[in-house]
Amino acid sequence: MLCYAVTPLPANPGNNMLLAWFVLIWALVSYLFSIGFFKKLVKFVKYLMVIYQLPGPKRDPVFGNLHQLWCTPEQCFEKMREWSRTHGPLYLVSMTYLFPVVFISGPEAFEKIAGTTKNIQKGFAYNCLNLWLGEGLLTSSGSQWHTRRKILTPAFHFSILQQFVKVFNKETARLVEVLKGEIGKPSTNVVPLISQFTLYSISETSMGTSLNLDSEQDKNYVSAIYQIGKIVYYRLMRPWTYSNAIFYNLFPTGYKEKKIVKILHDFTDDIIEKRSKSLNTFDERYNYSNRKKMAFLDLLINAKINGKVIDDKGIKDEVNTFLFEGHDTIATSICFTLMLLANHKSHQVLSFLLLLARIFFRQIFFQDQIYEEICASLGDRNHNPEIKDLNELKFLERCIKESLRLYPSVPQVARYLEEDTLVGGHLLPKNTPVHVHIYDVHRNERDWPDPERFDPDRFLPENCAKRHPFAFCPFSAGPRNCIGQRFAILELKAVLCGIIKNFILEPVDTPDTIELVPDLILRTSNESLMVKFTPRNN
Repeated sequence: MLCYAVTPLPANPGNNMLLAWFVLIWALVSYLFSIGFFKKLVKFVKYLMVIYQLPGPKRDPVFGNLHQLWCTPEQCFEKMREWSRTHGPLYLVSMTYLFPVVFISGPEAFEKIAGTTKNIQKGFAYNCLNLWLGEGLLTSSGSQWHTRRKILTPAFHFSILQQFVKVFNKETARLVEVLKGEIGKPSTNVVPLISQFTLYSISETSMGTSLNLDSEQDKNYVSAIYQIGKIVYYRLMRPWTYSNAIFYNLFPTGYKEKKIVKILHDFTDDIIEKRSKSLNTFDERYNYSNRKKMAFLDLLINAKINGKVIDDKGIKDEVNTFLFEGHDTIATSICFTLMLLANHKSHQVLSFLLLLARIFFRQIFFQDQIYEEICASLGDRNHNPEIKDLNELKFLERCIKESLRLYPSVPQVARYLEEDTLVGGHLLPKNTPVHVHIYDVHRNERDWPDPERFDPDRFLPENCAKRHPFAFCPFSAGPRNCIGQRFAILELKAVLCGIIKNFILEPVDTPDTIELVPDLILRTSNESLMVKFTPRNN
């Protein structure tokens, strides 16, 4: 048997005191942590008890409604529409029981959320865009958002937009020549052609940089935009990918997104570098320093030079944001408008019969009306419109707005509530994620009778006055509305003016035959919209 002699350590009062303090602090921290955790747990349970009082589709006690949304994007879109019709204008969908989301599809509820300066924090869905867009105007909140909005607002001043019309006319003329090559074909997919038009337009107007025609880099950028939209949708349907740290390090799709984002960032880096170099030339420096109003990218560069709160990363974030918003969303709006106008084409009949037909079947002559309005405004069909001419095209503007009502480029917007909010008799607690289904806000039958019908006269002044102010919100609404909405309407008018002057649009795709998919923006499931172009001879 082995025996061990144990020699006691000499007593050291200092060590004992240190150990005692360590144990005491550890116990105190553990206690405070447990108390804090318990309080948070109680608070969260109370939150769930309140939020689950809201109406909504039947849910699983663990997975919520998630299993019902595991379907194709087209089916998911229709499912959300069905829930909106059944449970709207305010209802609850849970992405697992612990992650409830409030959906809104009525203008009154939307006003409660967006019509205040309190709820300007974007919802969790925008976190999926952080790798790409950083903290640009679309994704940022708080003081940074206020500062950036203030810096960028002058970029959409009337005098700046006036200069942009020349670029719109130049790019429209180039597009018209491309479309002339489509004459005689049974159908033309307008999506890639219009996407190229808006990309060239936004680059030359807001970024002050001309792109190389039909370059591989441009095509890769457009393709990357489509791919990243699908990835965002993929993540929204899978709550376990909401953490960026987990998604980008553990999921193959996360690795794929990193590669796609590199393509997008390389494109914008190239634009920023080109513009910065051009501003270093003597002539550009002279013109730059003497301009009272500057375009988008120039404003950002000027803000950095003058020591305002923006750095190189901030400039990059804003350029990435506005290139996306000013290219992809406007392209989608133009494409849907062309499709709708094609389905309401003109008929070649005698003037007297035309007059009678317009009295009884007015809706089928929208293209004729637009053409006549353009001729009256411009005088000469071959004259390039100026901003004052475009502002006079009231019927065309009503057609554009009706198209934006039926097919809003951004079908949903998301917010986090920053205070308790009472909506329609329901209490929505602070920190509730809210998604506003703009697509269905625009189909509220009280404000929009026969909502699927294309009727530009809904936007006559007397009809607008009868509607809720938040019933039409294609550019969102409230303090966080789209900063570039006047830019968008002006570009839509310019390009549609050029197309209608030269072509009669014949229907191929119809509203009944297309399938819609909501990712970052509203798209068709096959990423195409088909129209036939016939030369206008009158």
